[in-house]
Amino acid sequence: MNSLYPLKFKPIFKERIWGGAKIRTKLGLDFGSMANCGEAWVISGVDGFESKVINGFLKGNNLNELVEVYMDDLLGEKTFNKYREEFPILVKFIDANDFLSIQVHPDDALAAKRKIGGGKTEMWYILEADKEAELITGFSRKVDADTYIKYLKDKKLPEILNFEKVKEGDVFYIPSGRVHALGPGILLAEIQQTSDTTYRIYDWGRVDAAGKSRELHTELALEAIDFNIYDTYRNTYSRKENMTTNLVDCPYFITNFLTFNQEIRKDYTYLDSFVIYVITEGSALLSYESGVENLRAGEAILLPAVMEKLTILPTPKCKFLEIYEP
Repeated sequence: MNSLYPLKFKPIFKERIWGGAKIRTKLGLDFGSMANCGEAWVISGVDGFESKVINGFLKGNNLNELVEVYMDDLLGEKTFNKYREEFPILVKFIDANDFLSIQVHPDDALAAKRKIGGGKTEMWYILEADKEAELITGFSRKVDADTYIKYLKDKKLPEILNFEKVKEGDVFYIPSGRVHALGPGILLAEIQQTSDTTYRIYDWGRVDAAGKSRELHTELALEAIDFNIYDTYRNTYSRKENMTTNLVDCPYFITNFLTFNQEIRKDYTYLDSFVIYVITEGSALLSYESGVENLRAGEAILLPAVMEKLTILPTPKCKFLEIYEP
């Protein structure tokens, strides 16, 4: 069997009523004739939407097929034992040209109870934001289910939600149960559990070209919502050139940020997991035992668990996210 290598995939594009053009104009990903591209799924093991390899001898194979064949060599022993044949992380770029629906995702326990796979915890890394761009995460004051339903029925739900102004580099952790929505003028990278379960609770009175409003999931969402309020909804971190900085450390993924202008060497001998790089700015050369891969902004690359040592040379600067299993 040929040895595993850094894997690149063909993006899966999603047309969305709230999408725009930045996935092409800012990230250089060609979504063809789509009018409003809202999402590019760059690494996905979601059933029916599995990423396909575009480089090397595994070209044309989808991600879950590779998991089935290479098992712990690809995922890492603990990760494979936990998730088996499903790749556990979904990585997307999202372009919000309008407000997304206000939504919530179930946790693992509720998803299991409803027999819909796993829950959905996610995080956002803001790649670009227009001036005054904002998003919604959590509640702005303590409410109970009855108060929430009243505001929802009166079409005043945004009045009790927490709005945050955003800029490039901001990070938001969105655990399952947290009500959230992106606002217009935001381009971001999203890292999440492999799940496509979303409960839409408020859609700003929008209708499609046929005059129809999108389905809401009021009852399904109610049991999923975390009504608590928190001291902060934004993750703070400090950027240091040529250093690795942790952004999010949760049970489903660890995400770090790197910005560098000199060669760095990575040793993952201690890690029992695959690693994903999401290039957010610049470009670099990735050298490993049997070859070299070019990295550029807008790309994601999957390093199999058996790849332990590699070198990254920025050309001339590069910023990227580093993601792996805890």
